[in-house]
Amino acid sequence: MARAALALEDGTVYFGEAFGGRGTSSGEVCFNTSMTGYQEILTDPSYRGQILCMTTPQIGNYGVNRDDVESAGIHMAGFVVREVSRIPSNFTATGSLQDYLASAGVIGLSGIDTRALVRRLRIRGAMTGVISSEILDGVKLVEMARSAPALVGRDLVAEVMPKGESDWAQPLDESATPLVQPTEGGVYADVAPAGPVKHVVALDYGMKWNIARHLVSSGCRVTILPGRVSAAEVLAHRPDGVFLSNGPGDPEVLTGCVETVRGLVGRVPMFGICLGHQLLALSCGAKTFKLKFGHRGANQPVMDLQTGRVEITSQNHGFAVDEATLPAELEVTHRNLNDGTIEGVCHRTARAASVQYHPEAAAGPHDAAYLFDTFHRLMA
Repeated sequence: MARAALALEDGTVYFGEAFGGRGTSSGEVCFNTSMTGYQEILTDPSYRGQILCMTTPQIGNYGVNRDDVESAGIHMAGFVVREVSRIPSNFTATGSLQDYLASAGVIGLSGIDTRALVRRLRIRGAMTGVISSEILDGVKLVEMARSAPALVGRDLVAEVMPKGESDWAQPLDESATPLVQPTEGGVYADVAPAGPVKHVVALDYGMKWNIARHLVSSGCRVTILPGRVSAAEVLAHRPDGVFLSNGPGDPEVLTGCVETVRGLVGRVPMFGICLGHQLLALSCGAKTFKLKFGHRGANQPVMDLQTGRVEITSQNHGFAVDEATLPAELEVTHRNLNDGTIEGVCHRTARAASVQYHPEAAAGPHDAAYLFDTFHRLMA
């Protein structure tokens, strides 16, 4: 087996076996606690500029297929696992994780003590790192990690958002309850509209495809626009509602996106998730801050403060809204039960709300899927 290494800016170096692509890349090293859904995680644009470590020991068991994708490609800088399963055992598999990463040119590292890596990240916080199958000199790799660009202050949305407008495809047969197909890829979703069809403009900052699937399933027609369009361009579509998507990187640098959201608050019903949640808060005058190691996984407990109900949620973010800066017009609606950070807000006078987590949750859990119906009712 070819060798590979991961070096952190604090001087720690891990040596293991290479799989997938070959080369050298840098990024913020973080971890995800999900036990399944690695293909959805790999294709989530929110991981742009990051090297991800999975805490589940064996990854790749069920291979990959064309249906479990959340975007047109893999966006992360590197993928780290304890053990990679090279021969998939699931009947749905159309390929192996090894070949999938290789075809995308993404470097994989296996055979390291991922428990030790995750413990270091939890204690010291997420760090910049370098992963390489070419350079095995630990000293050189650490120097490269220390000189690599940090994630804070970088505009990564520009690298993943679409270049133009598109429509999420309409039902193939309007006389039945059919499958729908997006304009890119080959993934499908069942349509079960809950009421009158609403026209939603989704501002795409790096949107996962399952968001559009859920919007359609809740009874929406979806037009996707690049996240940097102006408020006037959005309103020109005469939408019933606007959806603010997830996306990568530091929300504080997205001043143009914030201005667009500010221009839409109070003029059209709005709902945001993850980065979209942060942009809504920023547009109302709040600030965000960098979490020590972020929330990434499918087991984050969140309380709905209005009902007292606890949801197990899927999350992927390294920034959060600073509660001390929250303006009076925003009310906290959801809270993380692990660290108490804000997980949701609603506007007190405008029809606008957001959550920090992922209610579309591919590959699960689905406790928060009801929020798409909540957004549909907000547009009534």
